[in-house]
Amino acid sequence: MARFPPRMTGSRLVLAIAGTIVLAGAGLAAPARAQPEGPILIADQFNNRVIEINPATHRVIWHFGSGSDLPGPNSIVGVNDAERFGPFTLMAGTGTPPGLPGCSDTVNGCPDNRVIIVDPSDHIIWQYGQAGVTGAGPDQLNTPVHSLFLSSFPGHRGLHVLITDQGNQRIILVNLKHQIVWQYGTTGVAGNGANQLNNPNSAELLENGHVLISDENNNRVIEVTPGLAIVKTFTAQGTVSGAAFASRLSNGDTLISDSNNNRIVEVNANDQPVWQYITNTMPGSNPSPLPTRAVRLRNGDTLISDQFNDRVIEVTKAGKIVFQQGTLNAPGAGFNQLNGPYDAKVVGDFTGLTPPFDFDDNQGNQ
Repeated sequence: MARFPPRMTGSRLVLAIAGTIVLAGAGLAAPARAQPEGPILIADQFNNRVIEINPATHRVIWHFGSGSDLPGPNSIVGVNDAERFGPFTLMAGTGTPPGLPGCSDTVNGCPDNRVIIVDPSDHIIWQYGQAGVTGAGPDQLNTPVHSLFLSSFPGHRGLHVLITDQGNQRIILVNLKHQIVWQYGTTGVAGNGANQLNNPNSAELLENGHVLISDENNNRVIEVTPGLAIVKTFTAQGTVSGAAFASRLSNGDTLISDSNNNRIVEVNANDQPVWQYITNTMPGSNPSPLPTRAVRLRNGDTLISDQFNDRVIEVTKAGKIVFQQGTLNAPGAGFNQLNGPYDAKVVGDFTGLTPPFDFDDNQGNQ
């Protein structure tokens, strides 16, 4: 019978894990040279799994998650986010509220509340949060929706995981010893005042050392310093509704998943929209697909997790779909099928995203 891995306690064990990750990532200090059409990692939310697919064949070439709606050593529930670094996969077990697919408990829902790192053999080698436990105490989370692996954060060198702890209204930086060493947002307090968030949905560390936060229910994206000061706010001139994700592009623009408006919008430094793509215009589309995650690829296209259209699409700057995984508005778990995909990334392509080891192929800047 499968068992949970031993708790990652004790400095020797933590150092051993950290050493393993650093060695695995040593060759990834430079941006990966994989082609944009390389494998795609998808958080297939309501199928309770993370899958890696070959875009040429649409076939699953790796997966984690048994499909169970109970969190365990081989399962992940309502997964909203996944990231591949070296041979390891970081994923956020968000859990599923009652009434949504993938959860059999229509009264209490199906919590997970873990952020985990999985090795290529599908073993959990690190975990923050307790399976099925909702809380704000030590080693506890409440609906984690996004996470990043970092080798350095301003004022906090070494290996960390940046977690968007949505239900606790906070972004937390956790070291591998399970200690919170930085936080933005007042735990358990939803608001739009100083050091407050309302249902945050993602956080990216920028090259300038600031943190870009999608403050979903405040309908804004904010850029904050490590000292907790807001220095920029993006709302696409006040039109954003449900900021699900944001990333900073190489041209200085900010790409926002404007979920309630069913669009992806790129804004310039003055918050003026310069590009957009709307995901509910095709015949047969869900009227409200609520796209959750959009990332700009190295080839200039945009990869979009079109959640309730049950597909991941790659679109060109001209708005042409050049790749699609999943069938439009038709959930499933079979060949070329998805169920509420929440996140998708091309493996090794960190264009516009926070790289796990360093920015710009330069070991010196952090």
